[in-house]
Amino acid sequence: MEPKNLTGVSEFHLLGFSEEPELQSLIFGLFLSMYLITVFGNLLIILAVSSDSHLHTPMYFFLSNLSFVDICFTSTTIPKMLWNIQTQSKVITFEGCITQVYFFTLFIVLDILLLTVMAYDRFVAICHPLHYTVIMNPQLYGLLVLVSWIISILHSLLESLMVLRLSFCTVLEIPHFFCELNQIIQLASSDPFLNNILIYFAAVLLAGGPLSGILYSYYKVLSSIHGISSAQGKYKAFSSCASHLSVVSLFYCTGLGVYLSSAGTHSLHSSATASVMYTVVTPMLNPFIYSLRNKDLKMGLKILFEEVALKCHFVLGLKKCP
Repeated sequence: MEPKNLTGVSEFHLLGFSEEPELQSLIFGLFLSMYLITVFGNLLIILAVSSDSHLHTPMYFFLSNLSFVDICFTSTTIPKMLWNIQTQSKVITFEGCITQVYFFTLFIVLDILLLTVMAYDRFVAICHPLHYTVIMNPQLYGLLVLVSWIISILHSLLESLMVLRLSFCTVLEIPHFFCELNQIIQLASSDPFLNNILIYFAAVLLAGGPLSGILYSYYKVLSSIHGISSAQGKYKAFSSCASHLSVVSLFYCTGLGVYLSSAGTHSLHSSATASVMYTVVTPMLNPFIYSLRNKDLKMGLKILFEEVALKCHFVLGLKKCP
């Protein structure tokens, strides 16, 4: 029998990582732990930046926005996966799936654009230090974040609307732990040519373009660092951008690894397993990467903890707080 087209698809089935019951508790505990670490770590970055006036600079403004996006990024996929494991259900409604596609696409593009803006900030700070405060004024870095949001929203809306034009067959199983755009398009019974063209065009424009900008920025940064005479000056300049360069490398390398691994194997769950690296692990590691080598951020965290301790003493009357 030929597959029957459905004009009103009601639900998809997310197959996840494994169908073995004994592994579900392990998967649930692992992803719940990673999700809580991601939310807590990135939330600490946001609170530290907002509580310390010394961190009210373009670099930390971008970092707090990146932390917020990382929280939203993981919240788009992980809670639904945890809910499905807890309820022993694989179902996600068609509306829920399209919503997940929209927000996942939105936040991953926004992640890329913010990393690019942060690279530009480091380029200006190191290559044009005397003009940094003039170039990176509040109007400019606010506008850069606003434009990043607008581009991400419009692109995500276009991708989601293009999915709505597709028709689907009765087989609606997605071999993933969330509604991944490519997987959904592969399930379509109608011609997905325009969808594929849009995906490839967006990948070149919104992933390849920013990557080229990042590489150019750091090429100029490294050239400027090489020209600094003192070893201490070189170390200070390089350490100011080392954390961001590490995050960029981790994000792009893991994202590239997903597509290489899925292209090199025919396992249905290989793409889902590889996707964990850039959808869960990278947002979880970002707060640690930025805070471990950053003295200013460590000081901001210290001030935040001191403020919390003082409030705790005040509220509880010095009885329960150390």
